[in-house]
Amino acid sequence: MPQIIPQIEKNLHTSWQKDLREVVTEPKVLLQMLNINPDDYLQHFKARKLFPVRVPKSFINRMVKGDINDPLLKQVMPLSQEFIIADGYSTDPLEEHDTVAEGLLHKYHNRVLMVVKAGCAVNCRYCFRRHFPYQDNSPNKQRWHEALTYIAQHNSITEVIFSGGDPLMASDEHLAWLINQLEQIPHVKRIRIHSRLPVVMPSRVTMGLVNTLKKSPLKCVIVLHINHPNELNEELSAALESLRVARIPLFNQSVLLKGVNDNASCLISLCENLFDMGIQPYYLHLFDAVQGAAHFDVEEEKAKIIANEMLAKLSGFMMPKLVREIAGQPNKTPINLA
Repeated sequence: MPQIIPQIEKNLHTSWQKDLREVVTEPKVLLQMLNINPDDYLQHFKARKLFPVRVPKSFINRMVKGDINDPLLKQVMPLSQEFIIADGYSTDPLEEHDTVAEGLLHKYHNRVLMVVKAGCAVNCRYCFRRHFPYQDNSPNKQRWHEALTYIAQHNSITEVIFSGGDPLMASDEHLAWLINQLEQIPHVKRIRIHSRLPVVMPSRVTMGLVNTLKKSPLKCVIVLHINHPNELNEELSAALESLRVARIPLFNQSVLLKGVNDNASCLISLCENLFDMGIQPYYLHLFDAVQGAAHFDVEEEKAKIIANEMLAKLSGFMMPKLVREIAGQPNKTPINLA
């Protein structure tokens, strides 16, 4: 038996990396897999030059074949509207260019955001970091050392947020090393991992990852990014089971997106299904006004109407906070529903 367990872990580790190598990067192939004629949508394919296409096959398998308006497809399908330069939209809507160390943002008083990995398994077309200069903030151990030094020098920092890209693009070994380094800093109490990778590619939840988080003396929290109930399936639930058993808190934040989830019934279903799966609804974000994705924006007044309808029909503990992130503010800004 001792010889079998390492082999199982090796297979699991190889599995997610194999899935990562096989992500779909051609919109033509994506549509063909969904039985949609790509010739009808050739005018949109050039938008991949603005932001590359990346979609894991597991996520594609949850899309409705033959439906160009599938809410999951809409999140990853390049569109010609991305070339429109819209007033009021920015390439850096949250003003994240001001790093305190390479790949480290000190946006809030007691927590820092660390760009652990530059890449993602999936490229969501509405991503507020689609223009982020990852080439200047590409993580490696040397740059992590610079960030760790900054964290160690600032006693107010009690929480480190792993972000990216997607932090779970890093290997289990690299994550274990980084977490171990943070464990040596006395004032750090929590690690928060923001990731979409387990959602779009559930094979990423390996026992190596789970064990690292479970054994750490730091409180480890995972915040997932799920926008639509169709993103939830048995494959995802099974992958998250080991995290639930390890008592790793799971939260979710969604982005309100036009044509994807901008109605109360969709979001009510999402929140109920999340809670049934052991994931706590956390935030419902208003769209960050990033250039190239204005077609996803939902007006604040409509968002308030949707949120009030959700509030009337959901148990209070299932209701995510409707918020907007404003550049330079010390916290996310709650939206008053009155």
